[in-house]
Amino acid sequence: MTKGERDLRPYIKGVLDCDRRMLAKTITLIESSLPADQESSRQILDALMPYTGKALRIGITGLPGAGKSTFIESFGTLLTGKGYRVAVLAVDPSSPKTGGSILADKTRMEKLAINEKAFIRPSPSGKTLGGVARKTRETMLVCEAAGFDAVMIETVGVGQSEVTVASMVDFFLVLMIAGGGDELQGMKKGVLELADAVAINKADGDNIERAGMARHQYETAFHLLSPVSLSWSPPVVTCSSITTDGLDNILEIILDHREKMTASGELQKKRKEQDCEWLKFMVREGVQEWFYNSPAADVLAESMKDVEAGIVTPTTAAARVLDCLKGRKF
Repeated sequence: MTKGERDLRPYIKGVLDCDRRMLAKTITLIESSLPADQESSRQILDALMPYTGKALRIGITGLPGAGKSTFIESFGTLLTGKGYRVAVLAVDPSSPKTGGSILADKTRMEKLAINEKAFIRPSPSGKTLGGVARKTRETMLVCEAAGFDAVMIETVGVGQSEVTVASMVDFFLVLMIAGGGDELQGMKKGVLELADAVAINKADGDNIERAGMARHQYETAFHLLSPVSLSWSPPVVTCSSITTDGLDNILEIILDHREKMTASGELQKKRKEQDCEWLKFMVREGVQEWFYNSPAADVLAESMKDVEAGIVTPTTAAARVLDCLKGRKF
């Protein structure tokens, strides 16, 4: 280690020992946008990679009001009660104006936050497409290296966040509620195609019957979709985060899904495909960052003025900028 270099051994050892302080510091380093921190985080992740890949990777989404945070707290508590160590990566939406984020997941999950077998990490979504924290994938690997048996990723439930989260988990659960009129309204076909299961939440009290009706509606909807996997047909179930009814069933579904997908080889194939998509995503991010720090960004700014003034068409302006990237007109 040369003078001025950061000693990364305490980070690596701290994660492997599940030292919560070092685990938090490592994730903070990974989330940093400073070039030196990014290089350090890459080295740490390379060292931790042999210790990753064993956890249940679960993505959870749902429309606003579906009770995602309450469900995660109840389901996480169920898991810890069965001996699982659980990490929750909850992505908070950042303000498009200020970039600020509430980061209130620990206050919404009070019981889980003080559970010794649980670790909750709220992260601001930043400017990443779909509202998913840019470094969520890396954070998931760090939690796996720390020995957590299950990693749950909560989406903000808007835009393309569902697609982004589905591309990094093994099991994608969509939470819905009944009693809101047309149960299929607002739920895109694309999200149903991503789902490995749909759970009608808040099936308690006077809402039990409506939840049952909603379940039948979603089962009918799934019959109209082409199956994504030959080994798995997404089930539709009801549950209550308050009474915990149905949560054991959801765990059984997740474990059954893992067993069948592993036996067929689909899980291993899926993870390899996800890693390749991750690579392409990181390259796109890197190219974009490089572009806006290159002289071509100035040419883009000037070209936008010309387009606004009606001097050139967007097609011509785009060609001008791309010519700069080819090294013709810097």
